[in-house]
Amino acid sequence: MREVDSFGPRPGFGYVRVLSQHEELPLLRAHLLRLDPKSRHDRFNGFLDDGFIERYAGKCAADGTIIIAYMESGIVRGAAELHPPEQAADGLPEIAFSVEQSVRRQGVGSLLFRRLISEARWKGYRTLRVTTGAGNDAMRALASKFGAHLTFRDGESTGEIDLTPEPGVELAKLVDAPLNAVRAVIGFNRACWRLLWKISGADRAA
Repeated sequence: MREVDSFGPRPGFGYVRVLSQHEELPLLRAHLLRLDPKSRHDRFNGFLDDGFIERYAGKCAADGTIIIAYMESGIVRGAAELHPPEQAADGLPEIAFSVEQSVRRQGVGSLLFRRLISEARWKGYRTLRVTTGAGNDAMRALASKFGAHLTFRDGESTGEIDLTPEPGVELAKLVDAPLNAVRAVIGFNRACWRLLWKISGADRAA
């Protein structure tokens, strides 16, 4: 089941949702142009020109890239990109992230990453590819947090994220679900008995 298009308020009273690919293109473009020089360098591995970024945003709108945005007051402050596998030589969908300086260190990257993985699973993707600059420590740490195994090559860090659930984890969920339900019922029954004992004790004292 696909998740709803928006999450509840988050750091800075923001929320996450998927942008419409054409109507909301200016929101993505404006976000990318607002990135400070270092963030631009990290995101595009050295490309800082405004014209390049404008062309890049237009390409995203045309090739089916899914843009998941962290928004505050109608402005995109962070974005996660899920590029279709048809655009890659190895046939893997590629992901990319950008977060503005004003909302750094507030959990925005993790929030975007979780939503992006949910979207990728809904589309049936089993593996994601992530590529980032060798000096982008924040992105490398975030990717590793979500299971990417990164390797360094040609000035970039490249890795893959396996979206296939581990059989042992899924089995544990199936086992735990009924056990948790039983524990909840037992706890409820105990609470009811304690309440009845208190009431009956009060009646005898009266």
